[in-house]
Amino acid sequence: MTILEQLREITIIVEDTGDIELIRKHQPRDATTNPSLLFTAARLSAYQHLVQDAIRSSSIDICTPGADIQPCLEKLSVNFAKEILSIIPGRVSVEVDAKLSFDKDETIKTARRLIAMFEKEQIGRSRILIKIASTWEGIKAAELLEKEGIHCNLTLLFSFAQALACAKANVTLISPFVGRILDWHKAKQGVEHIPASKDPGVMSVSQIFNYYKKFGFKTEIMGASFRNIDEIVELAGCDLLTISPQLLEELDSQTEKLERKLDPDRAKLLDLEEVSMDEKIFRWMLNEDAMATEKLSEGIRRFHADLLKLADYIRAEYCGK
Repeated sequence: MTILEQLREITIIVEDTGDIELIRKHQPRDATTNPSLLFTAARLSAYQHLVQDAIRSSSIDICTPGADIQPCLEKLSVNFAKEILSIIPGRVSVEVDAKLSFDKDETIKTARRLIAMFEKEQIGRSRILIKIASTWEGIKAAELLEKEGIHCNLTLLFSFAQALACAKANVTLISPFVGRILDWHKAKQGVEHIPASKDPGVMSVSQIFNYYKKFGFKTEIMGASFRNIDEIVELAGCDLLTISPQLLEELDSQTEKLERKLDPDRAKLLDLEEVSMDEKIFRWMLNEDAMATEKLSEGIRRFHADLLKLADYIRAEYCGK
């Protein structure tokens, strides 16, 4: 058996791409998208019909100077998700504009609007995860949405404080960014390589996994943003792992024996203390974690910038044609 085949027996595999043909090839259970992936996919000729439909469906003329293109972008994300859901059995994650990361009310409104668009397409909310940045406002928005049956994927998660607040809010799933944590520590230490067994991103997800399983939190953990397959191997047994097509193929080309590293039964035996969480504790813990503070802010900026790039591409490609 390949490493990927062994991994599938203990961990749910999610594909981290907007490329529908690659998803069809690899057959993950779930898939996840973000503005960066949509920007890449929207430029491919195979998906121009999805872009054109989003433009036609918009209630505004996107070519009018100053026009709000957000309805078009939201419809485009729904179009891609609908295509993906036609070929996978599980769920797809769809992101709220990162610009709303500190606006609880607008995040809630956007999530409800996206779900209504899916339901209009006869797609039930059980198959959609609304991706929201793991700010305090984002977590509080997700807490309310979950009570409405709108399931959330809390993304840009870099710290135990974020993970604990998400679990206390009963969100469906969190996405700790393993590779971006590694990037920060490599730059800080001035090194080119950190072994996977000592990888700070791997250690962060392992800590979250053990705490969740020890104290019975139901929130799922989906490791994300991997830089190499060694990180993935070290997290074998995590609830879910979202993996790029390149790393999926690498895992499927190797046949070494895979050892389960994360086990809920072992976690329940660990001697851990329960940690309190409220807004003051959250903000202080996050402030004290320079890596998480910096990577969260950077991630929000980058996701929003990619959404702006997507909007610019659509205008440049279609306006005046």
